[in-house]
Amino acid sequence: MGILATITGPLAERLDGAPVLLVTGAGFAIFFTLLIVCNVLKQLLFKNPNEPPVVFHLVPFIGSTVLYGMDPIKFFFECQKKYGDVFTFILLGKKTTVYLGTKGNEFILNGKLRDVNAEEVYSPLTTPVFGKGVVYDCPNSKLMEQKKFVKFGLSAEALRSYVTLISAEVNEHLDRSHAFTADKGTFDVVHTMAEITIYTASRSLQGKEVRSKFDSSFADLYHDLDMGFSPVNFMLPWFPLPHNRRRDAAHKKMVETYMEIIKARRASNGKRDSEDMIWNLMQCKYKDGTPVPDDEVAHMMIALLMAGQHSSSSTSSWIVLRLAANPHIMEELYDEQVRVMGADLPPLTYEGLQKLPLLSQVVKETLRMHAPIHTILRKVKSPMSVEGTPYVIPTSHNLLAAPTVTSLTPTYFPEPEAWDPHRWDAGSKAANMTATAEEADEDKIDYGYGLVSKGTSSPYLPFGAGRHRCIGEQFAYIQLGTIIGNVVRRLRVRNIDGSKQVVGTDYSSLFSRPMAPAMIAYEKRGKPDPTKGEKAL
Repeated sequence: MGILATITGPLAERLDGAPVLLVTGAGFAIFFTLLIVCNVLKQLLFKNPNEPPVVFHLVPFIGSTVLYGMDPIKFFFECQKKYGDVFTFILLGKKTTVYLGTKGNEFILNGKLRDVNAEEVYSPLTTPVFGKGVVYDCPNSKLMEQKKFVKFGLSAEALRSYVTLISAEVNEHLDRSHAFTADKGTFDVVHTMAEITIYTASRSLQGKEVRSKFDSSFADLYHDLDMGFSPVNFMLPWFPLPHNRRRDAAHKKMVETYMEIIKARRASNGKRDSEDMIWNLMQCKYKDGTPVPDDEVAHMMIALLMAGQHSSSSTSSWIVLRLAANPHIMEELYDEQVRVMGADLPPLTYEGLQKLPLLSQVVKETLRMHAPIHTILRKVKSPMSVEGTPYVIPTSHNLLAAPTVTSLTPTYFPEPEAWDPHRWDAGSKAANMTATAEEADEDKIDYGYGLVSKGTSSPYLPFGAGRHRCIGEQFAYIQLGTIIGNVVRRLRVRNIDGSKQVVGTDYSSLFSRPMAPAMIAYEKRGKPDPTKGEKAL
């Protein structure tokens, strides 16, 4: 007792006069330190040989979330060097197993429904934004039917008409935007391309009624709804945070707007004046003969608007930024159009786009380096053995595929950090390799929306693969090709400092995009002269 009193007595005297906050803080620090020590010892002493190695981390629950969130691609490459293609990291308390490479893409993206599930991962995030009964808020069989409806709506006839509509929107924006009033100047690529892509997508896919509203309040509603994709909503989708309240109000207003459009169109006795997706979905029926309810049409239109806008806005921004860093490629694109279409440059057409291989390669190379969706998640529904390893992925894990890592791997694409559209020239290694991979996947499969290739053997998967492969791939290439094709006709662009540098990548949301603002210089081209070529300014 004497010894104990000797030790604790002075301590008690000191604590007795200390502020409660200090004591509480000290207790929390001790608890937090013990938590870290226990977590480290657990990783070092209790490894499970039947599960992939866990990326070392200090803080439980947080795990590697911060490193992953800052730069997921860098994080994956660093982990690959330490742990191989298969490893697990802690993402906000959830064990998330990554499987890199083409085998990993096949394992995850072509997983059977009994083994993997996308709905449980994404529904908490997407349902408040898109709405009930569509995409991930319905059984997979119903989603496949909805994808079929959209796929059939993207017919060759519809795509052909979209080129004209998209061209008109691009040229109108370049004519009326305050950013392009002078013959020379600077502009923010990210802001400008976001505007152009939302205008072009709304006019082509969504119809003239929706497009007309983007000149007033609809753009603000879109922004508020877009904030619903904040990563925190994976955990707190229904928490009354300010951005969630704005999201819900925007969703309600946008649904009302679409419902008004649908109601007016039904009242017109089905007189169609366009090939937009609203008309298409209004005519569709599920397999049991039930017409698609109007509220589901509205929710699908919101999903199409949001999903397409993110990917096309990001990709078109990266293309313009890459052209600004490589102005010689921009001149090659211009010369290609003059050579193929003539010096007077008639309006772009669907058929004309097919005759511009370099333009297509610019889009393809940019998607290789800057795929908008850098990671794809699935919930494990039944234990999954990884072939060639002792690992069995338990149902307590999520699976994560990262096709972008494969497309940035030197094994498949030499000098992967170099932006080089000519790596896709006919007969090149990249062109032959991807063609060979497609041939290896020649066995078609019908997930419920028509026969498609599995697509998982290719090292180039910017639109995903398997049953959840993006069905808007054709539209994306048409939209991006038409936008860039018209921009090239109207402008020359370059970096303000004349360098070949591009801005960094913003990974703060689910969709990667260029850091904003991203300012570059522009110079307007003169109008083409059929007899002399392009006039000088």
